[in-house]
Amino acid sequence: MSGMSVISYQEAALQAVAEEMRRDPRVWALGEDLGRGGVFGQYRGLVDEFGPERIADTPISEATIMGASVGAALVGTRPVVEMRFADFALCAVDEMVNQAAKARFMFGGQARVPMVIRQPSGMWRSSAAQHSQSLEAWYTHIPGLVVAAPYTPADNKGLLKSAIRCDDPVIYIEHKDNWALEGEVPDDDDYLVPLGPARLAREGADLTVVTWSKMVGVAEQAAEQAAEMGIEIEIVDLRTLWPWDQEMVFASVAKTKRLMVVHEAVQVGGFGAEIAATVAEHMAHVLVAPIRRLGAPRAPISYAKPLEDLLRITPDKILNIAQEQTRA
Repeated sequence: MSGMSVISYQEAALQAVAEEMRRDPRVWALGEDLGRGGVFGQYRGLVDEFGPERIADTPISEATIMGASVGAALVGTRPVVEMRFADFALCAVDEMVNQAAKARFMFGGQARVPMVIRQPSGMWRSSAAQHSQSLEAWYTHIPGLVVAAPYTPADNKGLLKSAIRCDDPVIYIEHKDNWALEGEVPDDDDYLVPLGPARLAREGADLTVVTWSKMVGVAEQAAEQAAEMGIEIEIVDLRTLWPWDQEMVFASVAKTKRLMVVHEAVQVGGFGAEIAATVAEHMAHVLVAPIRRLGAPRAPISYAKPLEDLLRITPDKILNIAQEQTRA
């Protein structure tokens, strides 16, 4: 029986890649600066164990990185593609959306593209408008792509391992502000978290909050404050955005009869709208308050911290809406 270790989100991801590379010689990683450990240390030391052919440094060209990865996946390898920042992956959208996502369908299942596209996302230390975006809604819209966004270190290890083993392309979103987050992770090379099922992060009876990535922690802080006011918030951590766990969300809403969806991404056109609409279509008869969404304003993210903070989702913002909903 395996034990548990307290490690960081970053270390959990590092373990996941190393374990899968040891398990399967077809797994390899490519991107800019991987030889020196990656921008956030998520590949630290791997080149020493696996060599530059399996931990491959690339030119600064996201389209080239992605195109090479799609081809490598089609001929039987399982690339882990590092995009450095989610914003930079936009230079490779054609390769992701028109090639990787569609190949299995267009070849009638005779070809698959088993690849993981890692996209560090979200606001982080005044990184400004071109290094701070949360773009998950773009990818949930595309048939053929799986989209994952883990919060805990344990989920970052288990989901990343499942993503590497998946036979379809996985957009793998890791919040940059989570790298130092610590938590218990199983000491088990075969530890997996399946793609699809959500995690009930907190039980409550008065309001369901559905969220993912860093916002799980923010929602947990709000729930602690709400509990002091007698409001019990239930938190559903989706973990996987596509496919998303409708069954758990519906069960929670059936219990609390209220729903708030929270994400750091711009609220307009965000994935929260899909969740809200789906719940409204299927569960309007049980709701006792309007569904609420909480996301960022439709504005570029500023470098200046005071302006950046205006766009942040905070526990107080969640708490204010929770109070409004539970008064209904």
